[in-house]
Order: sequence, then C-alpha cells, then structure tokens
Amino acid sequence: MYIMKILALIPARYGSSRFPGKPLALVHGKPMIQRVYEQTVKAFPNACVATDDQRIYDAVTAFGGKAVMTSTSHNSGTDRCYEALCNYEKESGETFDVVINVQGDEPYIRPEQLMQLGQCFEDPSVELATLVKRVKDKEELFNPNSPKVILNKKNDAIYFSRTPIPFSRDVDVTEQYVKETPFYRHIGLYGYRAATLAAICALPQSFLEKTASILLNIFYYQLKSLLYIFDFRQFENISCLDF
Repeated sequence: MYIMKILALIPARYGSSRFPGKPLALVHGKPMIQRVYEQTVKAFPNACVATDDQRIYDAVTAFGGKAVMTSTSHNSGTDRCYEALCNYEKESGETFDVVINVQGDEPYIRPEQLMQLGQCFEDPSVELATLVKRVKDKEELFNPNSPKVILNKKNDAIYFSRTPIPFSRDVDVTEQYVKETPFYRHIGLYGYRAATLAAICALPQSFLEKTASILLNIFYYQLKSLLYIFDFRQFENISCLDF
C-alpha cells in the first residue's frame, strides 16, 4: 500500500512590520521558531524551516532542526513554501505528495491539529485544506489581523476577509450576537498537494491578494474549493509583543 509522504514547512521571516525578529524571540527560554518546530515534528517527522535570513537559519540548525534558505523577494509565505519544497526535495533526494504550511508564530500549536490537516488528504479529491475556528468575541470579529472566512454547506470556503463576513445588516453586533452567530476565522494553517502548490505559485498575484495580503488567488482564479476542518478549541499565535 502506498504511504503518502508529507513535508511540514515553516516559513519564517526576520523582517516583520509588527514584530521584527519575531522567530527568534524567546518563549519560555527557547526561540519561538524552535517551539514551533518541536511541536511540528511530533506530527510530521519531515519538517523544515523556510527562511530568507541567515540568523534564523543558524538558530534552527543550532538546535538540531532542518532549514533551507529561500529568496528575499517572495510575495507570500505560500511562494516561500514552494521554493522551500523544491530546495528540500533537491537536497534530500526525496519527493513529497503533500505540504503542510505551518505558521512560524504559533509556538502553542498542537500536533493533533496538524495531523487533522494531514488526514484530509486521505480523500483523493482534496487538493487544499486548512483549519478554521468559531469567532469567540466581538474584538476577534473586528480584528483585521484575524482573517474571517465564510463557508458553504459542504464546508468549502467561499471567501476570506480581514473584515467581518458575512456583513450584519440592520443588526446591533453585540457580544451576545457574536456568540450566537456562526462567524468563523481562519487559523492560518494550509495543506496542499504538491502539484496544487506549484499551480497556485505559477499564477500572477491578483489584485485581491495584493490588497488584502491573504491567499485570495484561489478564489480569483477559481481553483478548486478548500476543504475545512473545524477546531473549536483555544488556539493562540503571536502577532505582536504580547507575552
């Protein structure tokens, strides 16, 4: 029986407008990128940090992790992941069926969440998958750093937005209303079949994606819909100095 090969890639940039040097910030005594890496390898033994910065590369190899250098000119973490996949396959001599894109600012990510995402690809019709969770309060709903998503009845994504979607017309958006209404936010984890990742990165960056800085090319070019898994447990990432 064929065993699907999964590579987990962790894009990590040093230059961040909100938090420069974030991957190397210490979280309980360890660099954040190390915390993410250690959680990731519990789910997928093949894991690698994709970075454009020598300081991050050196930090990862210093704790025994795997890393590949990528270009500094990528428009998104998705593009960085594709280059990293190509570089890693070339260096290792292996080929992979699926790539899991793990955000480098999620030191508390749970391995079971990653494994849930990987299991989506046991269905041969799934080309791209991600996780969402229920919006918990009004602050989260209106936070532009927390992209929202709307789904159809099959749990395929219809659209992402940094603003609240769907728009609540003629409604007072109270905390109680948010708790009772199925608003969802995107967690930022993506899984791709390797061929699908290559196809996405071959497309010109659309106006939608440039404007919102979210992976919107999949909607603009009408690529196959995403399959979403729901995770209603608490999930944290770090977007600024808040710990």
